[in-house]
Amino acid sequence: MTKEEIIEITNGFLSEEFEVDIDTLRPEAILKDTLGLDSLDYVDLVVTVQSHFGVKLGEADFVGISTFEDFYRLIERKIAQ
Repeated sequence: MTKEEIIEITNGFLSEEFEVDIDTLRPEAILKDTLGLDSLDYVDLVVTVQSHFGVKLGEADFVGISTFEDFYRLIERKIAQ
Protein backbone atom coordinates (compact mmCIF):
# COMPACT_ATOMS: atom_id res chain seq x y z
CA MET A 1 0.00 0.00 0.00
CA THR A 2 1.40 3.39 -0.95
CA LYS A 3 1.56 6.36 1.36
CA GLU A 4 -0.91 8.19 -0.88
CA GLU A 5 -3.39 5.32 -0.45
CA ILE A 6 -2.89 5.40 3.32
CA ILE A 7 -3.55 9.15 3.37
CA GLU A 8 -6.65 8.84 1.18
CA ILE A 9 -8.15 6.01 3.25
CA THR A 10 -7.22 7.64 6.57
CA ASN A 11 -8.63 11.04 5.63
CA GLY A 12 -11.82 9.40 4.39
CA PHE A 13 -12.58 7.59 7.63
CA LEU A 14 -11.38 10.44 9.85
CA SER A 15 -13.63 12.90 8.06
CA GLU A 16 -16.61 10.58 8.41
CA GLU A 17 -15.94 9.29 11.93
CA PHE A 18 -15.14 12.67 13.48
CA GLU A 19 -17.45 14.73 11.26
CA VAL A 20 -14.84 17.20 10.02
CA ASP A 21 -14.33 18.69 6.58
CA ILE A 22 -11.82 16.56 4.70
CA ASP A 23 -10.06 19.75 3.53
CA THR A 24 -8.97 20.46 7.13
CA LEU A 25 -7.03 17.19 7.26
CA ARG A 26 -3.67 18.51 6.09
CA PRO A 27 -0.31 16.87 6.86
CA GLU A 28 0.85 19.83 8.98
CA ALA A 29 -2.42 20.17 10.96
CA ILE A 30 -2.48 19.09 14.61
CA LEU A 31 -4.33 15.78 14.86
CA LYS A 32 -5.83 16.25 18.33
CA ASP A 33 -6.98 19.84 17.75
CA THR A 34 -8.35 19.32 14.25
CA LEU A 35 -10.39 16.27 15.23
CA GLY A 36 -11.23 17.53 18.74
CA LEU A 37 -10.02 14.27 20.27
CA ASP A 38 -10.61 13.33 23.89
CA SER A 39 -9.55 10.08 25.56
CA LEU A 40 -12.61 8.15 24.37
CA ASP A 41 -12.08 9.39 20.82
CA TYR A 42 -8.62 7.82 20.83
CA VAL A 43 -10.28 4.45 21.49
CA ASP A 44 -12.54 5.02 18.47
CA LEU A 45 -9.52 6.04 16.43
CA VAL A 46 -7.63 2.85 17.35
CA VAL A 47 -10.63 0.65 16.51
CA THR A 48 -11.19 2.43 13.20
CA VAL A 49 -7.54 2.13 12.17
CA GLN A 50 -7.61 -1.57 13.01
CA SER A 51 -10.76 -2.15 10.97
CA HIS A 52 -9.38 -0.32 7.92
CA PHE A 53 -5.76 -1.44 7.98
CA GLY A 54 -5.68 -4.53 10.18
CA VAL A 55 -3.04 -3.05 12.49
CA LYS A 56 -3.24 -2.54 16.23
CA LEU A 57 -2.22 0.72 17.86
CA GLY A 58 -1.45 1.11 21.54
CA GLU A 59 -1.07 4.08 23.82
CA ALA A 60 2.71 4.03 23.37
CA ASP A 61 2.29 4.40 19.60
CA PHE A 62 0.81 7.87 20.08
CA VAL A 63 3.85 9.24 21.93
CA GLY A 64 5.31 11.88 19.65
CA ILE A 65 2.31 11.90 17.31
CA SER A 66 1.26 15.49 16.82
CA THR A 67 0.40 16.14 13.19
CA PHE A 68 -1.51 14.19 10.59
CA GLU A 69 1.82 13.52 8.86
CA ASP A 70 3.06 11.86 12.06
CA PHE A 71 -0.11 9.77 12.14
CA TYR A 72 0.20 8.72 8.48
CA ARG A 73 3.80 7.65 9.10
CA LEU A 74 2.73 5.65 12.16
CA ILE A 75 0.18 3.73 10.11
CA GLU A 76 2.69 3.24 7.32
CA ARG A 77 5.23 1.79 9.80
CA LYS A 78 2.64 -0.50 11.38
CA ILE A 79 1.54 -1.84 8.00
CA ALA A 80 5.17 -2.51 7.05
CA GLN A 81 5.79 -4.56 10.21
